[in-house]
Formats: sequence, structure tokens, C-alpha cells
Amino acid sequence: MAAKRRPSRAPATTDEGRESQLVSLAIDLAEKQLSEGTASSQVITHYLKLGSTREKLEQERLHRENVLLDSKVEMLASAKKVEELYAEALNAMRSYVGRELDVGEEYDEE
Repeated sequence: MAAKRRPSRAPATTDEGRESQLVSLAIDLAEKQLSEGTASSQVITHYLKLGSTREKLEQERLHRENVLLDSKVEMLASAKKVEELYAEALNAMRSYVGRELDVGEEYDEE
């Protein structure tokens, strides 16, 4: 009996796309091996670990860490914007006094 062959796909044009294609093929092969009962102990263990509660908690933790890092990036950008607004406000107030300062020049009270 001839084995069914998938229609061949053109290789992806990017490294990420190619990696995704290869991972997809590996998963398909693992699925076939598992359904036929020919999977190695490493393949079986890998998929058992993926389905474990511990793995799910680890994935959730990683997701939350990513959200936290995104929040920190936003906070830093916001802090920089606030700093720029304060600098603009100070320069505006200084101009009311009749003296404009160059960027980076400190205001000395006399």
C-alpha cells in the first residue's frame, strides 16, 4: 500500500516561516506516530508534559511576565513623556519671567 503524500508546499521566504513549517511537519509526524502506537518514549513524554497542570501554570506565568514587561515599557515611555512635559512647562514659565533658556540650561534663582 502506497503511503499518502501531502502536496508539497513551497519553502517559506523567511526564517520564521520556515521554522513554522518544520514544526508543523514534526507535530504531524508525532501525531501519526502516537495514533499508530510507534511513538518513541521521548515523543510520548513530551506531549504528556505539554498537557500537565504544571506546564499550564508555567505557560500562564510566562504570559503574565510578558504582560508585566509590556506594562513596564509603557510606564517608562509615560515617565519620559511626563518629564518632557515638565521641561516644556518650566521653559514656558521661565519665558513669562522674560528669560528663555536653552535646552539643558539650568535655571538659577537670583
